Amino acid sequence: MVDLKVKIAGVELQNPLIAASGAFGFGREYNELYPIRAFGGISCKGTTLEERSGNPPPRVTETASGMLNAVGLQNPGVDHFIQHDLPWLKEQSITIIANVAGNTPQDYCAVVEKLNDTAVDMIELNISCPNVKQGGVQFGTSPEGVKNITSLVRGHCKKPLIVKLSPGVSDIGEIAAAAESAGADALSLINTLTGMKIDIHTRRPVIRNNTGGLSGPCIFPVAVRMVWQAANRVKIPVIGLGGISKWEDAVEMLLAGASALQIGTALFTDPYVPQKILEGLTGYLEQNSMSSVAELTGKVIPW
Repeated sequence: MVDLKVKIAGVELQNPLIAASGAFGFGREYNELYPIRAFGGISCKGTTLEERSGNPPPRVTETASGMLNAVGLQNPGVDHFIQHDLPWLKEQSITIIANVAGNTPQDYCAVVEKLNDTAVDMIELNISCPNVKQGGVQFGTSPEGVKNITSLVRGHCKKPLIVKLSPGVSDIGEIAAAAESAGADALSLINTLTGMKIDIHTRRPVIRNNTGGLSGPCIFPVAVRMVWQAANRVKIPVIGLGGISKWEDAVEMLLAGASALQIGTALFTDPYVPQKILEGLTGYLEQNSMSSVAELTGKVIPW
């Protein structure tokens, strides 16, 4: 029997697959197709202090082997999440990760404080948000910025803290080390890359926001490289994401150093992808005489 359980920052997941934030909502829609506990965990829709309506449409478009989105963190706000979504999620026997976003350091801290005494199992810090007090520069683009926001939130957070890293940096290892030194219990990476698509007939950007976050299979090699670099720099667990769409991708990401995986864009083309990935992953482990998925983590053989 293969053991698919993994432990991230002291929290046990029934299997290494986590529904990525933004791709799975709060799970209700997918639960109409299958019990969402098919996933080991769910990273909920990015949650802010107040309700956000998001960006005006059009805000999603397909690209070659991927997708661009500029949804703009549309969500009902943390109080609504706690009152209406969290009780239902608690009934689903799934590890609950609250993805927290904000435009100021105070926003992050206020949301985390509201979540401290709830049924949420872990917090995932989205540091790809623009810091309005610093002229719109993202929190996660410099080691100093990452260290500052992580340290500040760590002081207010009672839950295990995952910091979600942006790929738009020159040295992801340095960024990962900064988050670890500031108190992060785990890392998740990569967030989306920034991309753009133009309609040659109207000569306008396809997305109203002009640019959007690029996700899907096209970014997978970038994600593998960054997970490998981060995992070789830190001692805390790394959760790998970015373009995982089949079981072979899952194995590759684990070999690169990931302890768990997040699945996002692939769900839009095949909502049953988690079951297929787990089946293929189990078969691979059995064929290679491995009794635990943890045996794969970081086992890439360097040249």
